[in-house]
Amino acid sequence: MMWFSVFFVFFLKKRQKANPQIVSCALYFPGSVVRTFTPFHFLVEPMDVLSVRGASVIMNCSAFCETSPKIEWKKDGTLLNLVSDDRRQLLPDGSLLINSVVHSKHNKPDEGYYQCVATVESLGTIVSRTAKLTVAGLPRFTSQPESSSVYKGNSAILNCEVNVDLAPFVRWEQDRQPVFLDDRVFKLPSGALIISNATDMDGGVYRCIIESGGTPKYSDEAELKILPDPEEPQSLVFARQPSSLTKVTGQSAVFPCVAVGFPTPYVRWTRNEEELTTEGSERFLFLAGGSLVISEVMEEDVGMYTCIADNGNETIEAQAELAVQVPPEFLKRPANIYAHESMDIVFECEVTGKPTPTVKWVKNGDMVIPSDYFKIVKEHNLQVLGLVKSDEGFYQCIAENDVGNAQAGAQLIILDLDVAIPTLPPTSLTSATNDHLAPATTGPLPSAPRDVVATLVSTRFIRLTWRTPVSDPQGDNLTYSIFYTKEGINRERVENTSRPGETQVMIQNLMPETVYVFRVVAQNKHGPGESSAPLKVATQPEVQLPGPAPNIRAYANSPTSVTVTWETPLSGNGEIQNYKLYYMEKGQDSEQDVDVAGLSYTINGLKKYTEYSFRVVAYNKHGPGVSTQDVVVRTLSDVPSAPPQNLTLEVRNSKSIMLHWQPPPAGTHSGQITGYKIRYRKVSRKSDVTESIGGTQLFQLIEGLERGTEYSFRVAALTVNGTGPATDWVSAETFESDLDETRVPEVPSSLHVRPLVTSIVVSWTPPENQNIVVRGYAIGYGIGSPHAQTIKVDYKQRYYTIENLDPSSHYVITLKAFNNVGEGIPLYESAVTRPHSVPDPSPMMPPVGVQASILSHDTIRITWADNSLPKNQKITDARYYTVRWKTNIPANTKYKTANATTLSYLVTGLKPNTLYEFSVMVTKGRRSSTWSMTAHGTTFELVPTSPPKDVTVVSKEGKPRTIIVNWQPPSEANGKITGYIIYYSTDVNAEIHDWVIEPVVGNRLTHQIQELTLDTPYYFKIQARNSKGMGPMSEAVQFRTPKAESSDKMPNDQASGSAGKGSRPVDIGPDYKPPLGGSNSPHGSPTSPLDSNMLLVIIVSVGVITIVIVVIVAVFCTRRTTSHQKKKRAACKSVNGSHKYKGNSKDVKPPDLWIHHERLELKPIDKSPDPNPIMTDTPIPRNSQDITPVDNSMDSNIHQRRNSYRGHESEDSMSTLAGRRGMRPKMMMPFDSQPPQQSVRNTPSTDTMPASSSQTCADHQDPESTTGAYLANAQEEDSAQNLPTAHVRPSHPLKSFAVPAVPPAGSTYDPALPSTPLLTQQAPNHPVHSVKTASIGTLGRTRPPMPVVVPSAPDVQETTRMLEDSESNYEPDELTKEMAHLEGLMKDLNAITTA
Repeated sequence: MMWFSVFFVFFLKKRQKANPQIVSCALYFPGSVVRTFTPFHFLVEPMDVLSVRGASVIMNCSAFCETSPKIEWKKDGTLLNLVSDDRRQLLPDGSLLINSVVHSKHNKPDEGYYQCVATVESLGTIVSRTAKLTVAGLPRFTSQPESSSVYKGNSAILNCEVNVDLAPFVRWEQDRQPVFLDDRVFKLPSGALIISNATDMDGGVYRCIIESGGTPKYSDEAELKILPDPEEPQSLVFARQPSSLTKVTGQSAVFPCVAVGFPTPYVRWTRNEEELTTEGSERFLFLAGGSLVISEVMEEDVGMYTCIADNGNETIEAQAELAVQVPPEFLKRPANIYAHESMDIVFECEVTGKPTPTVKWVKNGDMVIPSDYFKIVKEHNLQVLGLVKSDEGFYQCIAENDVGNAQAGAQLIILDLDVAIPTLPPTSLTSATNDHLAPATTGPLPSAPRDVVATLVSTRFIRLTWRTPVSDPQGDNLTYSIFYTKEGINRERVENTSRPGETQVMIQNLMPETVYVFRVVAQNKHGPGESSAPLKVATQPEVQLPGPAPNIRAYANSPTSVTVTWETPLSGNGEIQNYKLYYMEKGQDSEQDVDVAGLSYTINGLKKYTEYSFRVVAYNKHGPGVSTQDVVVRTLSDVPSAPPQNLTLEVRNSKSIMLHWQPPPAGTHSGQITGYKIRYRKVSRKSDVTESIGGTQLFQLIEGLERGTEYSFRVAALTVNGTGPATDWVSAETFESDLDETRVPEVPSSLHVRPLVTSIVVSWTPPENQNIVVRGYAIGYGIGSPHAQTIKVDYKQRYYTIENLDPSSHYVITLKAFNNVGEGIPLYESAVTRPHSVPDPSPMMPPVGVQASILSHDTIRITWADNSLPKNQKITDARYYTVRWKTNIPANTKYKTANATTLSYLVTGLKPNTLYEFSVMVTKGRRSSTWSMTAHGTTFELVPTSPPKDVTVVSKEGKPRTIIVNWQPPSEANGKITGYIIYYSTDVNAEIHDWVIEPVVGNRLTHQIQELTLDTPYYFKIQARNSKGMGPMSEAVQFRTPKAESSDKMPNDQASGSAGKGSRPVDIGPDYKPPLGGSNSPHGSPTSPLDSNMLLVIIVSVGVITIVIVVIVAVFCTRRTTSHQKKKRAACKSVNGSHKYKGNSKDVKPPDLWIHHERLELKPIDKSPDPNPIMTDTPIPRNSQDITPVDNSMDSNIHQRRNSYRGHESEDSMSTLAGRRGMRPKMMMPFDSQPPQQSVRNTPSTDTMPASSSQTCADHQDPESTTGAYLANAQEEDSAQNLPTAHVRPSHPLKSFAVPAVPPAGSTYDPALPSTPLLTQQAPNHPVHSVKTASIGTLGRTRPPMPVVVPSAPDVQETTRMLEDSESNYEPDELTKEMAHLEGLMKDLNAITTA
């Protein structure tokens, strides 16, 4: 059976030589203990695939073995679980099917490296080559065709640059029809189209199309025009020059060369300065127009190619280099090996390729990691020392470089010691195991050898001797096996004696100063016998070593590779076996090494533009020799690999922006930074502008920008090799207008000083007015005077340390902001430096750069830096920081503190819209620093979180239909209160949108509401608002109006004759005559001491006369005004019909055709904070001079006559006794649509025209458009005066059907004139009465304008004359006034009669 086994192995060897791909598949022969090899290899291995998103891909794989192998797949080194994968599935032949490839910007689950894994149970595993699956990106054009023209016979180029992955999917259309390619019209690998020898048929509209699955993507269309031959010669230029290429063997290379001119040029090519012809070559092709195509590129095609264009008049040329890369190829494949345990074996593997391939070894599909027993020798071979049973299996040599990878494998079978190796020893067996083992026979085995000793011990070898076993004293036919291992290692190696009977052996290749354990076993023809006792021997230290290798040199080949060369050492004992090259990045402490057999080596994969140190150590049989000196070389430069850092923009003015940045991170420069490239553009546009900056300048001012425009900027670093990646776009907007520099800056808003022993730290905040340019700050200081020294700092600076001061001295410090106009007002501060004391040997420095970043209404992030830390600000010790903060409101607020172990802290739980100050100190052990400079931050506003408080409702004294609402601001306003809304309703359960609302400005805490229904319960709620929105409503407050008005009141609810509460006495004129009835009672009811009968006679007589006059006058006036007033009343009624009214229908009273129900009340008003008051829409002149001077009849009309009697004012209607009080009827004025800021002001002596009916109607227009308040012109009032104010308010709509007086016919004012507030004009000897007034705002759901009065503002009895002396000039409107006076007199008489 043995001979059969030998024959089979011989047959197998021949088959392997015929097919080197075959590895092996072990079989067991019946009746034999020798295992032999049978083929186990891949029939098909996966190849690189380019796919598109959504397509299906098959990665082919098929393995052969007599026992069907199990196929699995790895992706990027990890086994795929195909059982639960619904998109990937294993086909019957072992191929991998991927359905609907998934690919997006952030999710690329299918793209990567795939490897097929074949496993045969109990035998082993082999792996295929790796194949890359590339998924083409989204269709995207990097350049598109542009319209052009070309002379007939010349060549045209239409660009269509796309991603390299998408180039195969590009096709062209001419006039929407496909373009057919040939040697005249051809497509470059980049996608561009070249048309040579252009004809008229080539003219048309072209576009390129990307068809990569899904919807095709079309480029822009471009028109190509064919021009006739020019009459004059055209200069010769290249339309497209060839560019250098790097190709893989087997690919095609295209060198485009398109020259245009007239006459039409002729193009020829040279390679390495030798004429290139296509005759006799099937791989070189000249296309029409001169382009060169090389198919199936080979290594010998490398060189410099030159395109030469000549048209008889001139010659031009262009060059391009072709580099060729070669995938790995095996020169020698590993061979199958039989071996016994403890043997040493070597798998040989020789590869070639360009770039030089790297080799790794795989055992049963797992990477072999080099160790003491698995070593890479002679660059690519795998040596396994001291075999053990588990080393059996399949070993594969995998070679790979940038352009491909390949694998070849072999099987290792370890036989039992009693089984002879069936073939002659292969060359892969070492000299220690090259003996034959004859078949064993049955018989006695030898005993253990005796007296095993080490007779010679060196650094790397030991000689052992022993005596023959007792069982065979002669020992002539005995052979010996010496087993040895390092102490503590279970893996034994074996060395056999060279001839029978020899009782000594030399064990070599040991490690110096290492303890080894030896044992010897004798063997005879029956087999191995007993083992000797273990012997421990330690080798000697290394003493004889090679010298340093001379003439070591290193030079950079590329940005990532360096070649090192050296010569054979001049000294050293023994032949040099190999070298070890050590290299290390400068500044690092980890050294790497590589084994080298020759005298040079190229190291790849280094960092760009980085210094490396190299040294070489020679090895001989004794071990490593003396190292060479380090040689330092820097790799070549390249474009930067990272963008600049920390790009910031600073808007200088309306036309310039300053850019600041930092260089790219260290290690990414890839060379010397020679400058920076700035690109900027308007945000609204895509085209940009480029500016290049030379040198290492890290800032640039971009000028000439447009004002009020947002620009985006990005910066890229430059080296001599080109431009690196750019930063992200950063945007900033130029100012709409420049800051003011026509005046000096204002005073800085704060100045703080912190004295130390010999220095004072000064900190400040800029002026509150940010609209004035500040160029910098001037700090003056001195002992007792601030003028001794002056220091100027930049406008950005907020603190400065004054050094070299005297201890215990009083310094005065000033701070002034300055600009080009001059210095502003100084701010003074004084400080006393501390007394001199022995400083702490290592004081803690306080944190610096404390900044407060507001995040929300209750959160501020505090950040700082610590100068006592390294530059990277990394905390490595046990220090901690204490942050403290407080607010100055209330003034006695205590500090709150918190500890932090990092350089930032998040302060939470703050109050909204509150200014806080923060400072930080550092503590390390028992030492602490002082508190840092303070940082300030104001939290953001928040909607009010509590309602207005202390809401009270009271009835106004003497006016039962008027109530006063008082309240206090919310406890948690969370910002500046900008307004209030008062809701009131008679139904507390009504929907909130059905309640009537009264808007009030934020600086008011009281409000009057008039014209309420008597004996009715009302419910009131108040809601506050700020800039962030509305707060919660207060609880409803109930108030019932009185049942009836006081019986002693006159119809007009006139004011008391005596000064009311809070009023001041009024100076009455000398012509004043008390009215009938004598003095007034406190409630306004007249009393008379005369006899009632006498009064009755007088009253009846006067009444009859008055009635006759009234009838005559009424008939005369009615004829002229009836038609006009009817139209006005109809318009007002139509508008009023759509509004919600304050009272119920039962409160509606018939309109009084003669009486206007509005009142003009005297209200002094606080000055409005609004510098630009909003005028009402009613054009009321400020005084007689404000009316256009074209016609002065207005003065005579208004100042017709003086009122000859006085009366009292009613709350419900316009009294005819208004003349007695010197008052005219109150005007109806529309609310302005702006929020309330001010009130209309007037004095009793101001003469103002009554509003026309058009303005009266405006009172009842849509509240969304007309709601507002009457505003006063605060700027026109002298600051020294506080004049009484007539606060004009419209009444309830149902109370306002009075017919206003018709304006005088001669009036020259126009309703379209600009709005003018009532002008205050103080009469002589008039006391001033001051009361706050409530204004009406526009907010939320509003109602028609309602009268508003202010509490504590009693009616002021008027005692002055209403009109000044004027000329008599009666007009129809004056007659109307007279009617109103007479009507008042009638009512007065009626009141006296009834009394």
